[in-house]
Amino acid sequence: MARRDTPEINAGSMADIAFLLLIFFLVTTTMDTDMGISRKLPEKQDPNIKPPVLKEKNVFEVNVNRNDEILVEGDTYMQIDELKEAAIKFIDNGGGTAADLQKEGLTPCTWCEGDKDPESSDHPKKAVISLQSDRGTSYKMYIAVQNELVAAYTELRNRYAEKKYGRLFDQLSSSQQQEITKNIYPQIISEAEPRT
Repeated sequence: MARRDTPEINAGSMADIAFLLLIFFLVTTTMDTDMGISRKLPEKQDPNIKPPVLKEKNVFEVNVNRNDEILVEGDTYMQIDELKEAAIKFIDNGGGTAADLQKEGLTPCTWCEGDKDPESSDHPKKAVISLQSDRGTSYKMYIAVQNELVAAYTELRNRYAEKKYGRLFDQLSSSQQQEITKNIYPQIISEAEPRT
């Protein structure tokens, strides 16, 4: 009996199809991008320039220890959900006198809705939030504290933009309006080197 040869299947077209499928999936697949903390690194300072002198009342100290506990202003333990309101109260205080502010080229904060406490920040442009963490602080807590502090500025900017322009800060159509709002409530967060 004659032996029949088994016909071979041409695999060339299969390789072409597999290659086209691979290209299709590469082109149509979206890659997740990691979100980070939006920070602008400071420019290199001239060593001959002296840093500005800050009044202690214009600095809002936030310390996070290795147990993820938040200590505000050196003596008050605070929960993470209380931090934003405390930061807003500090930034929006507007407790500076007109004479003192005019010496520094600032107008009194007529848009501030704070307590006008003379023992707290003088003006939103002078309010500095100083954040210091411990090397043992968890990343989760560090990011949560950062988020609360940025949320305080966002809420203040939204409130101002809504009163002035009738829209939230992110919805402002003009970049000039956004710049004015950022200038009214500049985000000044100073991060000290973590301590051990």
